Amino acid sequence: MKRVMISLGFAVLIGITGDVAENATSPRPDTSSTLLPLRVLKTHVVDSRDQRVRLRGVNAASLEWTSDGEMHIRDTVKAAIDDWHVNHVRLPLSQDRWFGKAPEQKDEGKAYRDLVNQVVETCAGKSCYIMLDLHWSNAGEWGKQIAQHKMPDQHSLAFWKEVAAKYKNHPAVIFDLYNEPHDVSWDVWLKGGNVTEKDQKRGTETSYDAVGMQSLLDAVRATGAKNLVVVGGLNWSYDLSGILDGRTLSDPDGNGVLYANHAYPFKGDTVEKWAANMEKATALLPVIVSEFGSDPKGGAGRTGEQWVRQVLQVLEDHQWNWTAWDMHPAAGPCLVSDWTYKPTPYFGVWVKQALLPRVEP
Repeated sequence: MKRVMISLGFAVLIGITGDVAENATSPRPDTSSTLLPLRVLKTHVVDSRDQRVRLRGVNAASLEWTSDGEMHIRDTVKAAIDDWHVNHVRLPLSQDRWFGKAPEQKDEGKAYRDLVNQVVETCAGKSCYIMLDLHWSNAGEWGKQIAQHKMPDQHSLAFWKEVAAKYKNHPAVIFDLYNEPHDVSWDVWLKGGNVTEKDQKRGTETSYDAVGMQSLLDAVRATGAKNLVVVGGLNWSYDLSGILDGRTLSDPDGNGVLYANHAYPFKGDTVEKWAANMEKATALLPVIVSEFGSDPKGGAGRTGEQWVRQVLQVLEDHQWNWTAWDMHPAAGPCLVSDWTYKPTPYFGVWVKQALLPRVEP
């Protein structure tokens, strides 16, 4: 999401590493890519040779709120791969813009879909996985409520039917079904139902038929796409408790589900409490921390830099998958300070250092 977010670190992080399409048909995978398709094996992500893959990357925002990526998105992705050494990029998208429903679009979304495809093939050609993230939806009304909402809607089903068909079984592509579900019950999260949202500024209410996570997954699998899927929990993808209580998604015909946690200091928990909850989750579930970061102020008794360093150390100690938010100088917490991709001193510099390739003695 586009937002301005709003310890002492453990060891200083040096040299940390991990293990390492315009019609409805699947695009031909880039033959220059060395990537193997991913799947879940117990609580880990593995490739088709059953070798563990630890995902470590960055978010690259802007295609949720613009139709042209502010003319920077391709450079951002290249910088993330070539200079920051990520092995995956999370790309937030808008269902309205995919179908050309945003007010500024006059081509039924063709240029937007072409741009997304260029990013996908750039990643594939550079042996980098890409997570296509449905970040912004519309509460069931095309073109008028393009934003972050509590839950996906019926148009989200249309989005995933088309995107999954286009990228089915592409070895580089991961599907992130819905960015940050929030303020609904766990039963609605799983099965869908009527949802009402209040606009405090306008004093209006909007109700729509929300689609549950199982239905979104089923829509993806109905296309024949086996791609690894990411699903966030409630409380803006911070809470996985309902999944641990028995609401894991059924995926008999796919490569599995990776559950997402989004961690920020404004949640109010100490890093120690967050890590303890994550340990409980990762003992039973495959998990990725697909957003985390801090502004300089930080929170929970830590400055931003202290919080970031401690979280990165926890991620490294546990060998967890992660994706830092964000490679955009105005989408806080910011990894970069400008369009030269200079890392911010309180956040980006530590993430970039954590991504450095290991130098063997």
